Amino acid sequence: MKVLLLEDEESIRGFVRINLKRSGMEVVEAETGEEALQLAERETDIDIALLDVMLPTISGFDVCRELRRTYPRMGIIMLTAKAQDTDKVEGLELGADDYVTKPFSPIELVARVKALYRRLQPEQAEQDASGLVSGPFVLKLDERKLFKNDRELDLTPTEFALIKLLLEHAGKSVSRDDILNNVWGRHYMGDLKIVDVNIRRIRKKIEDDSSCPAFIETVWGYGYLWRKDPG
Repeated sequence: MKVLLLEDEESIRGFVRINLKRSGMEVVEAETGEEALQLAERETDIDIALLDVMLPTISGFDVCRELRRTYPRMGIIMLTAKAQDTDKVEGLELGADDYVTKPFSPIELVARVKALYRRLQPEQAEQDASGLVSGPFVLKLDERKLFKNDRELDLTPTEFALIKLLLEHAGKSVSRDDILNNVWGRHYMGDLKIVDVNIRRIRKKIEDDSSCPAFIETVWGYGYLWRKDPG
């Protein structure tokens, strides 16, 4: 896989680069947000972007917003020294798939990158499947695309995996733990909040009124349910 690494501190950038390359990844590096966006435009086969948040000019959040707008299927992981929940949520709201808080171990970072890369790839069993249908929605598994009333809705790799899981269990409650295990992997080292933020982000894309969702129902204290027949 090819990874875009945005980090303004040379020592950290070198540390991350070495560990990614040891794991067989190709790495392109940027020191500033502007440089990262230029690289993304030039290197058209980037699979995952690792974005430091605190940068001198354009922040990692700004870069995330632009990358997600331009490359909706690119995997994005935020690298942040900020541990506050608000900073984690901000990155996820902007379209990041995951975050890693500094200081982090190389084993953790590589594991997160590999887990996200797996979510980018269609499963072999999906290749002959036409799609999942629910009301106005068609989730085309082979193309990894979601349509509502024949109009395509842009999904991140994580959003696709999450909607696929809910549609496969339509009419049944799915716990936050099961969502985390199935979408982010059983060895994910983050917290359950990432599930709620992604659900909120998905609702803004698929619901007519995200404040009164008709399709993804919250099962309080447990998880979420995709309604088969929303009323």
